[in-house]
Amino acid sequence: MAITLSTATRSEDRTAVENAARIEHVSKSFAGPKGQQLVLDDISLDVAPGEFVTLLGASGCGKSTLLNLVAGLDRPSSGSIATDGRPALMFQEHALFPWLTAGKNIELALKLRGMPKGERRGEAERLLELVRLGGAYGKRVHELSGGMRQRVAMARALAQDSRLLLMDEPFAALDAITRDVLHGELTRIWNETGLSVLFVTHNVREAVRLAQRVVLLSSRPGRIAREWTVDIPQPRRIEDADVAELSLEITEQLRGEIRRHGQH
Repeated sequence: MAITLSTATRSEDRTAVENAARIEHVSKSFAGPKGQQLVLDDISLDVAPGEFVTLLGASGCGKSTLLNLVAGLDRPSSGSIATDGRPALMFQEHALFPWLTAGKNIELALKLRGMPKGERRGEAERLLELVRLGGAYGKRVHELSGGMRQRVAMARALAQDSRLLLMDEPFAALDAITRDVLHGELTRIWNETGLSVLFVTHNVREAVRLAQRVVLLSSRPGRIAREWTVDIPQPRRIEDADVAELSLEITEQLRGEIRRHGQH
């Protein structure tokens, strides 16, 4: 089985120039009580520069596993993954260090990136302004609401200066209103920065509201079941008629995949 993991600069690899991420024939198995369990099966997917793609599917279909493979946190059992530089990763949990302030959490990412000490505070404050948390530099994690913590986590991910942002259900634990606000903020930041985004969710309307393209994974083993191009103009709202209509179509397809694999 051929396994390749690579990152590339724009001058090194034409594949990376043309694609923020290229996933080719990737499969992943884990050892289980009954032997090797196939979680992902022959996944091929490109994310273009500046593209927003959502990965959608039932719980346990391998969405997060695929994201971890793209992030380089694990290796595929077969296939290849190439990204344009090292991706930044944002989780459902904010994973902020509670003993550091909001600003210092961001500065840590800037330090790891190699930014000189004298430049870090200014850049951390700029990123906090970008996520609309100006003035929060000195606040401790316990002083921030759930939505504010995720904004800091987003700023910390942006501090990594990656062209590809990987997001694993980052708003799932938030209440509906906060989640709605952060959908709008993420869309604004994506438009302003030109980042490529690969966003994992099990929420169909969230997928349609945010993405240019929705990719549906079948239930385990995860395979690409279908893709939709989302031509609805931004900004979108969860309650928009066009969002609701496409969400219904995708939901019916998702239900069919779940029934076909005998889950739930």
